[in-house]
Amino acid sequence: MEMGNTQGEALREKIHLSPGVLAQLHGFRVMQPHWLPYPLYRRVSESRATRFLEGSLKRDFRDAHLRMRGISEGSRTSMRLLYLLHALEPMLSDVSRCTVVPAFGACSAVAVRGRRSETGEPMIAKNFDYLPLVQPLYSLRESRPHAGFRSLDFTIAPFAGTVDGVNEKGLCITYDYAYARDFGEIGTAPISIAVSEALQRCATVAEAVDWISSRPRWGAGILMMADADGDIASFELSNTRSHVRRPKGDGDVLFHTNAFFARAMQSVEVPQDALYTNLAPPSLRGRRVHESANVRDLRFKQLLKGDEPLSPDQLARIMADHETGGKPGDTSICTHSDYWNTTATLQFFPTSRRMRVAFNCACRAEFTDISL
Repeated sequence: MEMGNTQGEALREKIHLSPGVLAQLHGFRVMQPHWLPYPLYRRVSESRATRFLEGSLKRDFRDAHLRMRGISEGSRTSMRLLYLLHALEPMLSDVSRCTVVPAFGACSAVAVRGRRSETGEPMIAKNFDYLPLVQPLYSLRESRPHAGFRSLDFTIAPFAGTVDGVNEKGLCITYDYAYARDFGEIGTAPISIAVSEALQRCATVAEAVDWISSRPRWGAGILMMADADGDIASFELSNTRSHVRRPKGDGDVLFHTNAFFARAMQSVEVPQDALYTNLAPPSLRGRRVHESANVRDLRFKQLLKGDEPLSPDQLARIMADHETGGKPGDTSICTHSDYWNTTATLQFFPTSRRMRVAFNCACRAEFTDISL
């Protein structure tokens, strides 16, 4: 509650931008019936989100719910609006809308360790491909729970959850969105809240995998994880199942974008031939949902082959790559398109408990270093 109150007070101006962002968000507005005025549509949506999330958060994620209440009080924002903003995260990866409404973003992540790390320290590099209109809400916070581990978090101003973070034990977690079709019972917590609480509770990748997989969740995503002991993992999640992927043999590198690698996860993923419909933004209509993820995965495979040790600056250059198709675009690792773009790029260092962040596209990044 105290952490949320402090976040709400400190980020009040940013949080108050949320209603304007919501009103412009295509993925939200496209579901509005043509006969329903927007103010009433938003009110109905807030009521539905409150019904979906309030009880499950109180039951399964009490700390997150208290933090949300604190954000509400500190920012002087209604809980109903906060419930709606949190509900959008999983709602927009639901396959029933996936071929109509694209998820919030694309995103790419790479983890290296051992021989593939020039310093020997594990590293994660992450591009956050999101809607530029949401960029003014980006925020960094240091969480200091009374019972639990401190963490540095990258998040969205009104969120109780965490998009990416590193805690004082050296556990790092980053979150890419994914597309699944096993949406059953609605009303459990968004994955970002599970990430936040894992950083508060867990010291290693193994602990975080066990804890997150045991928690009820709403949505689909792929988490890149690393810890101070050198363990790295790509953790694929949907509503009903999960799969952890580690480097093959003695490998020291992993990457993912937004498509599942595990066969068990692919069985609940939106089909490979699924297309965006005419209700999607014009630049996406008629295109395969998985096109960008598939092309970026192939490019990572090319760029990361071999045994060359990589420095943080070399990783940054990989995340700034534009070579797919010969120019920046919506299938390049550093994404540039008419819809989503690489709007933040981050690096995490488990052993030194620090992060580098730039709220910009990877090709123009000027990093700021922050340590716990």
